[in-house]
Amino acid sequence: MAKLTDEQTLEKVREVLVDALGVDDDEVTPEATLVGDLGAESIDFLDIAFRLEKAFGIKIEEGEMMPANVINDPRYVADGKVTDAGLDELKKRMPHANLDTFAQTRSVEDFPNVFTVEAVVNFVKNKLG
Repeated sequence: MAKLTDEQTLEKVREVLVDALGVDDDEVTPEATLVGDLGAESIDFLDIAFRLEKAFGIKIEEGEMMPANVINDPRYVADGKVTDAGLDELKKRMPHANLDTFAQTRSVEDFPNVFTVEAVVNFVKNKLG
């Protein structure tokens, strides 16, 4: 498969999200959060991963794109906040996501907002090499 440009990758990700979430393509901006802005629920992430695999010919392991198991792990969370160790683990496992805003609150409730359209695009670009 020829190397995709960032714009082509974004366009394919946009098509996947429009199909999976039933949103309009103008809502699927790089900054849009999958949960807050586009209304994705946890079950949708499985569908999105499956559709990304088909669209890009990649294999996505469970928890690879969105390692929610980190924020459910008592080793990484205390009193509803991600610990330093948890933040380090998220950074290691999510090089595709910008964790700067999340790092300020570290609230488990804010974690879904890490998943922006741009994070998904970056994830796919990493997978494609």
